[in-house]
Formats: sequence, C-alpha cells, structure tokens
Amino acid sequence: MSNLFAVCIPGLEDFTAQELEQLGLGVKRTLSPSVDSPPGRKPDDTGGGVEFRGSLPDIYRVNLHLRTGSRVLVRLGTFYAAAFSDLRRRARRLPWEGYLIPGQPAAFRVTSHQSRLYHTGAVAEYIAGAVADRLGKPLTIRKFDEDPVTSLPQLIVVRLVANHCTISLDSSGSLLHRRGYRLATAKAPLRETLAAGILLASGWDSASPLLDPFCGSGTIAIEAALLAKKIAPGRARHFAFMDWPNFNAAIWKSLMAESTAKTPSPSPKIIASDRDAGAIQAARANAERAGVADCIEFSCRSVSAIKPPPYPGWVITNPPYGVRVSAGKDLRHLYAQLGKILRAKCLNWNLALLCDRVQLLKSTGLKFDRGIPLRNGGLRVRLMQSLVK
Repeated sequence: MSNLFAVCIPGLEDFTAQELEQLGLGVKRTLSPSVDSPPGRKPDDTGGGVEFRGSLPDIYRVNLHLRTGSRVLVRLGTFYAAAFSDLRRRARRLPWEGYLIPGQPAAFRVTSHQSRLYHTGAVAEYIAGAVADRLGKPLTIRKFDEDPVTSLPQLIVVRLVANHCTISLDSSGSLLHRRGYRLATAKAPLRETLAAGILLASGWDSASPLLDPFCGSGTIAIEAALLAKKIAPGRARHFAFMDWPNFNAAIWKSLMAESTAKTPSPSPKIIASDRDAGAIQAARANAERAGVADCIEFSCRSVSAIKPPPYPGWVITNPPYGVRVSAGKDLRHLYAQLGKILRAKCLNWNLALLCDRVQLLKSTGLKFDRGIPLRNGGLRVRLMQSLVK
C-alpha cells in the first residue's frame, strides 16, 4: 500500500474525497491550499487535494474513474534533508526502479518553504543525481508543459517544508480533465473536472432533468451524461503509469472490462442550449466523441426560448459574468431575464451557477446560498445555489 494524493481544484476537496470513498478507498484527510502551503504561496500540487492510501491497482482505478481530480500522485518517500548531501543520499534509497526506466525523459516540479535547501534548480539536480545513482544511468531532463499532443516526461514533484522533503511521482500524465472528447471549444470553456465537481456539489440525482441554457461547448451536459451512464471518464486516454516498469497490463485490462460491463442506466433528460450556433456545433461534436450524443438535446436558442419539461429538475450552468466573456458589458439585464424566465418556466427547480458578482446575482431576484468558492481558469468564482421560487 502506498500513500497517495489526489490533486483537485481548490474548493472541490470534499467531493473528490466523496468519490474516493465510493471507490472503497480510505481517505486520510483533505488539504486545501491554505493548509497545504504557506499564506500567499501556491501549493506545489497546483491545487487542493485529498490524501489516501491504495495499492497499484487502486492507482489505476482512481485515474480511470475520478471525475473531479486533476492528477494522482504517489508519495514515493518523505525524509529530513538540511544539506544537499543528505538530500542525494536519502533520495537514492527510494525505489525509483519501479517507476522509472534508466535514461527516460523526466521533469521536476520543486517548491521550497522555510528550508535551507531553497534553490529549487539545485534540488532537482541533486535528486536527478540520486536517481542516476540508483538506476545506473542519468535521466533525460525535460520541461513539463502539459502538451497533450506530445509524449509527456515523467513528472517528479518535490516539496521541501521546514527541511522535510516529500518526493512524489505523477501517475496521471496529462491533467485528468483531458478526457479526450473536447477537441472543439467555445468561448471560455469550462474544465471537465470543474464541470463534474459542479454537478456533484449541486446535488443532482443523475435521474431528474438537467438544463444548461449557456452550454457553450457542452461540458456540463456531457459530464452529466457520463455521470448518469456511469461511464468512466478516463477510459479513452493514456496515463503515465502505463509507462512504468511495474505496470501490470492484465490488471488494467480487467479494470477496463469491469468498467464497461456495468448495466446501462436509463438516461435522464439533459437539455443544453446556447444562442451561439458555433458553440452548439462544437458541443454536438464533443458529445459524439464522448459517446453520449444520444443522451443530450442540443439546440441553438436564447435563454428566453428555453423549453424545460413540466416537472422539476436542475438548472446547472456557467453564464457569462463579464470577465473573459462579455467583458465591459452590463450583464444585469441578462441576469434579470434569467431570473424572470426561470420563475416562469422552472418553478421549484434547483439552480446552480458559477458567478461571484453580487450585483449580477441580485439582478436575478432569486435568493442564493453563500456558495462554494472555486477557481475557473484562474478566476475566483463561487458555485451559487438556489431553489427557484
């Protein structure tokens, strides 16, 4: 059993933990950026996350099924190192041969806080030397740029806090939001992992109708269909663990077979619309690639023309809030129109939307909760919820 860490968008930690528990894994604790890093500093794992324990097959399974996580890290070891000689000697003792092939491309992501070893480039150099000592051949050091087109190097994450060094290996490769279906995008696309997190946080039951009147490239609707159909989000992509020397192809094949052998679930009514014809075209193409085009009703229409079913469901959406889309425009009329239409056509529906501008929310005339703080493409937003009355 290994110590593992599922990285997620800050604010989604509880929902990532919920997913891990549903996979039968014991969660140790959730870590938000405020806990996992000093004030004012970004955490090295690029977000919040959840600590848990699991076996090699669990690493495969989590990467295959996790909807809200960004990547899964294997904690290779933790030790005290106040000098570079200590760092190299202790890093040399770690079982690198199970995860790295001599000479293979690798990339380092190093952070140091309140530690004597503060030069991150030197830290990476000494650990690379320790790996060469262990494997008998140096690694090929490359930049990790998240490019899904090229073959990514093995990412090694090093974190020094108060002279305690934690070394982790990324088991995912490309970030987990890259499911492989979204080749066509509209303006300000929503990450797939954030869309899945919004769905889980909204409390949608995967059976009631779901409406997204600002669907853009269709991410919320597609993730809803994948969730409702219990389709594993990672079934069509490559993972870093597949290149490890200890990769067990038979176990992976078994997990893939298990994920596709589940009894098909009935499809809920999922309606996605947008006034941009190009966005709808992109959304349909993405849904086709995801294998859920037959589960979603796409249409090009304005908010005022939506046609929800006559029984209650959920409106889950990411409307423009004047930052990256409609910048400089007064959107209060749009939000007032949204509130008016929802009260007329979606009475007693649950509403969940991304926004962090109080004036826009007030314009709807609806009462919202305090919301869940999240990040959308680097922007601070909140998932706000309301019961339409």
